[in-house]
Amino acid sequence: MSVTSMTVGIDVAKAHIDVCVLEPKSGAQRFTNDAEGHSALAALLQPLDVGLVVMEATGGYEVALACALQAAGLPVAVLNPRQARDFAKSMGRLAKTDAVDARMLAELLRREDLSRFLRPLTDECQQWLAALVTRRRQLLTMLHSERQRLQITPAKLHPSIEAIVAAIKAQLNELETQMVGHVREHFGDLDRLLQSAAGVGPVASATMIAELPELGRLNRREIAALVGVAPMANDSGSSKGRRRVQGGRFEVRCVLYMATLTATRYNPAIKAFYERLKAAGKLPKVALVACMRKLLTTLNAMVRTGKPWDKSLHGT
Repeated sequence: MSVTSMTVGIDVAKAHIDVCVLEPKSGAQRFTNDAEGHSALAALLQPLDVGLVVMEATGGYEVALACALQAAGLPVAVLNPRQARDFAKSMGRLAKTDAVDARMLAELLRREDLSRFLRPLTDECQQWLAALVTRRRQLLTMLHSERQRLQITPAKLHPSIEAIVAAIKAQLNELETQMVGHVREHFGDLDRLLQSAAGVGPVASATMIAELPELGRLNRREIAALVGVAPMANDSGSSKGRRRVQGGRFEVRCVLYMATLTATRYNPAIKAFYERLKAAGKLPKVALVACMRKLLTTLNAMVRTGKPWDKSLHGT
């Protein structure tokens, strides 16, 4: 990003987007959040020296816009909304409007290390995989809710709940078959690479491919922080607080947790590391998080080098 390049902040809503260009300073402009609005915004920004376009993750409303701007050759970063709001509060901007949010996003990225926020370009195959992974997660949430209701619902109503449970299970089976087939067809090499590590199954592999496109592109510290398994310092003066993991991509962390649980039983390298940490006095949960970080950084190195799990180095 050059010294004179511009930073653009975009606040995304369902129906519209508010755009703020910091240099030269201007008021926020509003576009519709549809293909026509995206094209108009891209046409406005392309002639400018734009160093970065930054927007918040808004539950999916930002995806089409990010892809349209990337396709137009503009660098795009998508942030956790909490980062932007915390920054606004730190700058004394307590009011919250779409225009204020757009400016705060641009201000934040002008002060930060930009490279770690850049969003890898995703194609239609990866977007469809992300949609399948998201729908699977939604169905699992619905299934869990129905099973809980079964415990507190009168017995005469159980057939109604059981019918819904059966329907959700059928949808899950159909969707998982579709998801596995899509991964095999479009991401076969990457899927085989990830699943060469004992503990990583089809669901974990599909989720990482869909929701962690940065895998293999960042160093081990950056990928651990991005997922939320890097311990953060909590020190002040002579006080040394307990390190904690926080933030990151919750969905990826969930599948990584389940993969690591399996790996501590069936992956010799992760199992040995876990047992060594517990023998050193680490709490099981602390040891498990450390194993999550080790498994993630190993997968990151595998994707970067294109080499599968090395049994000679990591065990059989």
